[in-house]
Amino acid sequence: MNEALLVQTQGYDPILPGASLGVMGGGQLGRMFVHAAQAMGYHTVVLDPDTQGPAGQASDQQIVAAYDDAQGLAQLAQAVAAITTEFENVPAQAFTALGKLNRVAPPAVAIAIAQDRVAEKVHFQHHGVPVAPFAVVDSPESLQAVAPTLFPGILKTSRLGYDGKGQVQVANLQELQRAWESLKQVPCVLEKRMELDFEVSVVLARGFDGSIVTLPVQRNIHHNGILASTLVLPGSIHPDVEEQAVHVAKSIAVATEYVGVLCVEFFVLKDGRVIANEMAPRPHNSGHYSIDACDVSQFELQVRTLASLPLLQPRLHSPAIMLNILGDLWFDEDSDEPRHPDWATVLSYPGVHLHLYGKSQARKGRKMGHITITAKTVEVVLNNAAKVAAHLGLPQDFAQANV
Repeated sequence: MNEALLVQTQGYDPILPGASLGVMGGGQLGRMFVHAAQAMGYHTVVLDPDTQGPAGQASDQQIVAAYDDAQGLAQLAQAVAAITTEFENVPAQAFTALGKLNRVAPPAVAIAIAQDRVAEKVHFQHHGVPVAPFAVVDSPESLQAVAPTLFPGILKTSRLGYDGKGQVQVANLQELQRAWESLKQVPCVLEKRMELDFEVSVVLARGFDGSIVTLPVQRNIHHNGILASTLVLPGSIHPDVEEQAVHVAKSIAVATEYVGVLCVEFFVLKDGRVIANEMAPRPHNSGHYSIDACDVSQFELQVRTLASLPLLQPRLHSPAIMLNILGDLWFDEDSDEPRHPDWATVLSYPGVHLHLYGKSQARKGRKMGHITITAKTVEVVLNNAAKVAAHLGLPQDFAQANV
């Protein structure tokens, strides 16, 4: 049996608590994976060049090395029984190399697709996944060939764009030309701007054996390209929308022979159609509520998929609203001196769960943590979330989300 086939076959063998699991990346998603793994009895090893990263603080061990450092990768592969990632911008080649040495999930090919919007759109189209009309802009000739029907649109860099970065709205060919120049003429995708009703996401887990489970469909609200709040309120999304989103998300996982936790973000159009926006080959910000509102969180699912443990369908035991906490809360409008938000008052409201990520320095726009509000009823969740948001000065768009 060759080495690659051996690793694939071993992917079906359970890795039991007491073993060590590895994670590429030291951010907050890695930190929450570490917490979930440790709660289940596993040891953890993080590879991250930052000695002060959130995941490294919590992990049993950290390998301080660049993500493409051959020696560091070999050390990680030798130290653990299996390896996952907490962000999609880990070099796909590094994950390919790790896959030759050890069990990995997700597969490197899924990471490579998610890193490149052009590859992602083409992959979606090839497998019949509905997407917004688009065109690739990677040369002056391709720019001039853009169809007028794609305006107004959004020009997005093909690589390294997240949380609204690398995106410019354009209304015509002239604006497209200026926008492409402002983005240094890197390869881009122009997407037609659609008439959106709202946005949703699906977090699923797929095992080595092909079994799939999903979290409830999540309704998301963004500000300046960054997720502001996630609503998981029974009855707030039409069943047809939920069915479309789950079906497409599962089809994407199957098409990429995916193993691990996957998030697919969708636009819900005014006419009720659901189109895919992008996928993230990892747990997702919009799934954080599952730690407090479900009997199996997205991070426990990440552990279970990596370790080939049985996948259980998560059960939502409480309606929930998740509020993202950015570094802006540490600053008054007229001051650059940080101060601590009033967490004591926030925690006086029932059903409030505070999660801070251990980041040493608050910066405006930086994700510092999240708050999940749970309760027995949708009405109580909305009421308590409004109180928390008002106290912290957070947007309350969720109150008008037709729920």
